[in-house]
Amino acid sequence: MTAPMHRRGFTLLELLLALSIVAALMVILSGGFRIGLTAWQRGEERTARLDRDRSLVVLLEGTLAGAFPYRMAPEDAEQPRLLFEGLPDRLTFATLSPPLPTGAPAAFSVVSLAAEPAGLTLRQQILPSPVPLDRVEPILIDTRTTALRFRYLGQEPESWEDAWDPSRDDALPRAVEITLVSSDGHRSTQQSFTVPIQASGL
Repeated sequence: MTAPMHRRGFTLLELLLALSIVAALMVILSGGFRIGLTAWQRGEERTARLDRDRSLVVLLEGTLAGAFPYRMAPEDAEQPRLLFEGLPDRLTFATLSPPLPTGAPAAFSVVSLAAEPAGLTLRQQILPSPVPLDRVEPILIDTRTTALRFRYLGQEPESWEDAWDPSRDDALPRAVEITLVSSDGHRSTQQSFTVPIQASGL
């Protein structure tokens, strides 16, 4: 008879070595997963930020492109004045394209864009209206816009101005340049765009 064969098992050292290799692989894989997840989240945040910025630009472009030389007579004046106030950080104008639909049918709306402590503030009111625009509740407050600046193009090429006085030229500017500075708490971005005003020659 032959002696029974003894099967050789794993030693404690081999078992510990195998467990160490598995643990190291798990650490490497979990680290890679965390890096990938962080990159994906940042990509999603950046996409959402770009979509929001683009939506805001489209809204402002459409509203300002419909600017119209609407004239009204203030209480303290006999002659009608052009409804347009252009300052470095505030713009008020009449438009055929209000940013949001009005509750009643109206040909013209007055819109105000301003840099306020809360952020970019947009007000809208149908015309004519006895209620002053500064008493109207904002329809949009963009808290991520931390700074807002306007420049106005005169009749001469490259004649950009920081403010526009319609009583001087009795006309709308040819274009308005808007600069928006946005912040998401981590970084700030700045974008500038120019909106031509088709009704400037009317």
